[in-house]
Amino acid sequence: MAIEAAYDPGPGPVGGPAIVLAHGFSGDLRRPHVRRAAGVFAQRAAVITFSFRGHGGSGGHSTVGDREVLDLAAAVEWARSLGHTRVATVGFSMGGSVVLRHAALHGGRTEARVDAVVAVSAPARWFYRGTAPMRRLHWVVTRRAGRLVGRLGLRTRIHPHEWDPVPPSPTESVPLIAPTPLLIVHGDRDPYFPVDHPRMLAAAAGDSAELWLEPGMGHAEHAADDALLGRIATWVTASWTSATAE
Repeated sequence: MAIEAAYDPGPGPVGGPAIVLAHGFSGDLRRPHVRRAAGVFAQRAAVITFSFRGHGGSGGHSTVGDREVLDLAAAVEWARSLGHTRVATVGFSMGGSVVLRHAALHGGRTEARVDAVVAVSAPARWFYRGTAPMRRLHWVVTRRAGRLVGRLGLRTRIHPHEWDPVPPSPTESVPLIAPTPLLIVHGDRDPYFPVDHPRMLAAAAGDSAELWLEPGMGHAEHAADDALLGRIATWVTASWTSATAE
């Protein structure tokens, strides 16, 4: 299965730090909000963007956060094959859940390991239907008519089968990420996931995570303005500096 990906070497030296950007559900690397985020990050580091399976020009079908960890692992491995010795993942919404699970699965000295993780607007638990947008999303994912809407209206091809087995939730995954630096970012006006989600993630991670609750922010890439994206990039580079000093 082919995964669509792009590389921006950024301003630093060859082999300098790299950020791998994991978009949200129904996004892809060509969407304006994804390109904008990548452009802000590219002012600080090399950036790899890619389209998850079933999205944009990538093959396959979306599993809405399950097997997408394999796509992210491939992107991280590509970054390391280009000579980048420090790699961070920044994920939004569905991509936020993927970067958390990926970091929990790929610790140690593997080529898919990461040196910092940022989850923006990520869910804490699966099958959440507590908001109207999430009820609509579940209709898109679980109903045949909804998947047709996803394919034609959202340009997202969705796998028709349920998860088997159900993967560990983001809350179950975050305790396994330490000692890798972890930042959780969430808006207090997120229409998809209320603030109990980031608080659950931060509580599960303990002292190893930093939590930013952003006043007035909505959901994911669309709601993350350039100033916030710049602060995230600064946090990533600061985490690398701190790790190097230690």
